[in-house]
Amino acid sequence: MPEMSMKEREQALHDTGAYYRHTCWMAVPLLCMSAYLYGLRPVVLCMGAFLIGNFCDRLVAFLRRRVYQPSDYSSESFALIIALLLPATVSWYVMAVAVVAGVLIGKEAFGGYGSYPFHPAAVGYVVAAVSWPEQMFRYPLPYTEIPLWDASSVAVTSGISDTLRNGGLPNLDPFSLLLGEFASPMGTGCCLIILACGLFLWRQKDIRLSAAFSFVAACALVAFFFPRQADLVNTPFWENVLPRLNVVKYELLSGAMLFTAVFLLNEPYTCPHRRIGRIAYGALVGLVSMSFRYFGVYTTGACFAILAVNSIAGWLDRAEARLYALDDQFHWIPWLHRGEKGGDAA
Repeated sequence: MPEMSMKEREQALHDTGAYYRHTCWMAVPLLCMSAYLYGLRPVVLCMGAFLIGNFCDRLVAFLRRRVYQPSDYSSESFALIIALLLPATVSWYVMAVAVVAGVLIGKEAFGGYGSYPFHPAAVGYVVAAVSWPEQMFRYPLPYTEIPLWDASSVAVTSGISDTLRNGGLPNLDPFSLLLGEFASPMGTGCCLIILACGLFLWRQKDIRLSAAFSFVAACALVAFFFPRQADLVNTPFWENVLPRLNVVKYELLSGAMLFTAVFLLNEPYTCPHRRIGRIAYGALVGLVSMSFRYFGVYTTGACFAILAVNSIAGWLDRAEARLYALDDQFHWIPWLHRGEKGGDAA
């Protein structure tokens, strides 16, 4: 995509800049919970990611001879999202490479603000996941003392996703599960805070619920009808509904699924702008995410799924526009007339 002109950039910042500012602020409660569970290292990591994202923004502005926009918090937002997706024991260089890749490759290589077809935070995470899987998918247990600089000596373990992949089922206290007191990326465990952040972003009209709901519904349906536990697969679902719902609970609360629904799915320039397109987009990301979790190498497949479905997000908008044009001409889909056809509907 071509780089925006200065006038187009200022208009884009006016239209969508609040989303990135609010996302940065919503990282704060998640970071506070992470600091409670893992100490000061998550705070220092996120501060480093924030500064690296800001530096990359200033560097690109200097190299491209354009005025730096202090009101543009998109790079800092992507940097914080990447950092919160990482284990608290991740090496500093892995975090730095992930943020630089997200901002410079995912965002600036395609023209900068609003011109990227793929979610920059997902790009940064995937680069780190493919390059250092031994660090990205092993997590410390909560309340472990983690040194600020070198965490290589800290004991790490696999997450809930690995247990589910092996056909097992975790046995966690519901309260601990809600608070994120289990091995996971440092900002994705506490579902109560994630849901509160999502409610705030929705009230601020920064995110729409259609994509998030269809994403969660698609993941839940796959987990319910196709569980990975052998004793559930070989029996009809109506004979073990409660155990299947228990599996759905663990599938949705692990692998950064809720975090993806709130912080990744509704990015203004990679998510479709029309309602039906957003519903289809969320459902596709959910199906692809579960496919990566079931059949892929990496247990956290949501970012890979985001990048895969980003490639057709624009097509979904265009397909819906053509659908409305045909309906205006032939009136062949009556239910289309009962809702808004624009991109502002929920």
